[in-house]
Amino acid sequence: MIKNLSKKYVLVLIAAFSFFTLSIFNVKSVNSASLNGYIYKHNIKPAKITEDIWSKFPKYKYSGGKPKGVVIHETANPHSSIYSEIAYMKKYWRNAFVHSFVDDNRIINIANTNYLSWGVGYPGNARFIQFEQIEVHSKKAFAKEVNNSAYYTAYLLHKYNLPAVSAENTGKGTVWSHKSVAKHLGGSNHTDPIGYYKSNGKKFFGKAYTMSEFFSLVKHYYNKHSNKTTTNNSNGNNSSSNSSNSDVNQGNSNPVEDKAISSNSSNVVNGVTYNDGSGKDVAKLSYNYSKYGIYNHVKNAGYKTTSYKWKKLGVKAEQLVYVNNRAVHNKNHSVWYRIKFANNSNAKTYWVPEKALTFNSVQYSNSSESMTFNGIESKLYDNIPNSSHLSNEKMSNYSLLGHAVNTVQKATVKDINGNQSTWYKVSIDGHNYWANANSFSNN
Repeated sequence: MIKNLSKKYVLVLIAAFSFFTLSIFNVKSVNSASLNGYIYKHNIKPAKITEDIWSKFPKYKYSGGKPKGVVIHETANPHSSIYSEIAYMKKYWRNAFVHSFVDDNRIINIANTNYLSWGVGYPGNARFIQFEQIEVHSKKAFAKEVNNSAYYTAYLLHKYNLPAVSAENTGKGTVWSHKSVAKHLGGSNHTDPIGYYKSNGKKFFGKAYTMSEFFSLVKHYYNKHSNKTTTNNSNGNNSSSNSSNSDVNQGNSNPVEDKAISSNSSNVVNGVTYNDGSGKDVAKLSYNYSKYGIYNHVKNAGYKTTSYKWKKLGVKAEQLVYVNNRAVHNKNHSVWYRIKFANNSNAKTYWVPEKALTFNSVQYSNSSESMTFNGIESKLYDNIPNSSHLSNEKMSNYSLLGHAVNTVQKATVKDINGNQSTWYKVSIDGHNYWANANSFSNN
């Protein structure tokens, strides 16, 4: 009896010890098997960032001037390589493009991150830097790719002086999956890279990898470098100031005033406000242009002024001129324009009073319609092109395809050649832009 009890006692002890040992082993296995744990254990280093900027990508500023976060994508193509994906994107960039691509060995930046890309629709395109992950097919490759992605995300946050905040659950933060953008902001119905992380996590590490774990890895790199000088600060702040000048509909007994959207560059010197245009605006010399002077600078603007003779310049009424700056005397409110007679950088510039020129005729009216952007490529401007306010391109409608916007104002434009068009001022992310009616599917 005693012997039997002793045997049972020994067996119980052995079983208990085995269970305890196995439990410890299992805990260690789980920890070592987690993707992040695997990265730390094997001291996996991130790849170097390679810049291979393609010059043909468009350059449109983010809403507010600089990015507000980073979106992580996944290509959903199990048979592609990083170079084939880049080649494909360069070919079909008008449909969609991102800033960078990441795989297990490379981080390749192909589009300038100071300018937006379009991979998540509106409004995310105008807010976030975006990069794609290539599908990889081994445990080590997957760990290296995720590590590269987390490192690159942290690098971008530092570059643009952004905090590291996950937006996955709240829709408020700087680190986004494509799924979180679609869920919280709209613009698409994609869910990447959630499925890719889940399936590869289960396949190689025994459990689904999550965006929460990815963000933990981002924070690891973000905190690791938080005490170092950031690689580069964004210089994309919008320094525009509001213009107090307006056009008035002369053909309406109840004119609607248009307060011009400010240009990117506004500077006040000696009581004169100067606003740069893009240099692409054109006007014509008026019929009686010769009644007005032409000078090397705005008269009474604090500079020594030299006048020229129109006849010696060999010009005539209704001749096309190129206009690149607008100046307004803050006291007497006289308006002046800087012009060139040839469209090249070396052409001599002159200043003339507004009555020496004829711009597009614009009649404004109130509007509160809902319009949807179509697939026809067009530009959005701060002011109507070739109007007296001068204009600057702000963005392309490619980042807004299929998105509905509310109109703020409508303009009927008769250009200097007699052609008529319709434009709408629309509100996007709290900013107003002018777009041609051909940009919308409602027309």
